Amino acid sequence: MVIFPAIDIKNGKCVRLLQGRAEDETIYGNDPVTMAISWTKQKCEYLHVVDLDGAFDGKSPNEDIIKKMASIVSVPIQLGGGIRSMDKIQRMLEEYGIQRVILGTAAIEDTELLKRAVDKYGHRIVVGIDASKGKAAIKGWVQKTDISAVDLGRKVKDMGVNTVIYTDIAKDGMLSGPNKQETKEMIDQTGLNIIASGGITILEDLRQMKEIGATGAIVGKALYTGAIRLSDALSIA
Repeated sequence: MVIFPAIDIKNGKCVRLLQGRAEDETIYGNDPVTMAISWTKQKCEYLHVVDLDGAFDGKSPNEDIIKKMASIVSVPIQLGGGIRSMDKIQRMLEEYGIQRVILGTAAIEDTELLKRAVDKYGHRIVVGIDASKGKAAIKGWVQKTDISAVDLGRKVKDMGVNTVIYTDIAKDGMLSGPNKQETKEMIDQTGLNIIASGGITILEDLRQMKEIGATGAIVGKALYTGAIRLSDALSIA
């Protein structure tokens, strides 16, 4: 299981949100690049970066930061947030040096884009499925849908996707533990590689995610508050 330290960028700063709400943010640093360097020095294998401005607005003032980060750090980066065109996918993967991009809203609203991206870039395209009570949400989680998260997982698998980041919105940033039942359901019913996200609070949460077969776990607020030390998380993984 791979541990992904999370770096969420909003207005050029490193932040964490509660349940994805833009108004409920805590700033953990003014320089996301420095934060990325810190995690790599602590031996992380992969970074999970989210451009929150892109996720909410579809446009981003943070691309220079992301480009600089990818050029400096020595570990691969998976990037999500506002990636809704082939031009941007190509720019991130081919020009900026991002290893994988995450399509969320586009996986629901523009399946043709997802198909084209997967046809061209294969497993470098990851889908983010963000769920509220088992239903997928889009556009920075502000818009709920009637699409079952599991059904969406099966659909993107049929299109050639093999990795999904599954986030329970109610758990994100709350330090209340992950939704083990729904994460396990995604793993068992889709056969996808599932990266668990949202609510990882203590080391036991990581043990449970590994036990149910998650291929990765994204850890955000618990790392920033010191509730989990990255070295301990890596030893479990």
